[in-house]
Amino acid sequence: MTSALKPTQIVAALSGIPGWVLSGDGPDICIEKSWHFPAFLETMAFANAVAWIAEQRNHHPELLISYNRCTVRWQTHDVKGLSVLDFDAAQALEKQLFPAKEQA
Repeated sequence: MTSALKPTQIVAALSGIPGWVLSGDGPDICIEKSWHFPAFLETMAFANAVAWIAEQRNHHPELLISYNRCTVRWQTHDVKGLSVLDFDAAQALEKQLFPAKEQA
């Protein structure tokens, strides 16, 4: 079983995934990032891509969806905090959905 990361580990891991921010505190702590899209269909396509990645990892985020924005929030409920699973999932999302950024 995975364990909760310590604050110093969280800060170090967060520095490795640009654009992601720490949100909440205590058992509600999470990392999150929002994306904006031109229209609802693009937003939903993105949300479905996130769902596919989450299902492959068996680690599921909270998704907040509106007409032209999707916010992804990762946390590990079992440890009441953040674990390496959250940061791995965020990095996987970035690499699989935005591979061009990896080459920059």
